Amino acid sequence: MKLGLSTLFFIFSNWGLGQTPAAPTAREGVTPFIPLLLIFGVFYFLILRPQQRKQKDLQKFLSEMKRGDRVITQSGIIGTIKTVSDQFVTLEVDENVHLKILKNQIAESATTLKENKLATTKEATV
Repeated sequence: MKLGLSTLFFIFSNWGLGQTPAAPTAREGVTPFIPLLLIFGVFYFLILRPQQRKQKDLQKFLSEMKRGDRVITQSGIIGTIKTVSDQFVTLEVDENVHLKILKNQIAESATTLKENKLATTKEATV
């Protein structure tokens, strides 16, 4: 007698029909969500929270900018602020060369670049 695959599947699938399933406990309902909650917690503390802090610091820096500050734009242009308005900043990038850019295009202060360069130079000499 030759049994096909579908016949074997039918025979083995009907073995457990007479049994009643066990009632789920409270732990079985919560346990699968624990890894998901841990992943979300790690994601929040390693990615979202530092990014929010960085954005808050940038907004504070943009609101406190004044004439004479050296800044770096998002495109990498380094210049000195000549005028500041609500939306625009005029940068002097060279003698008598002025650029009018959007205020939100300023990435950071150029003094942080100078401090980072000094720190890497000290590490390289040690």
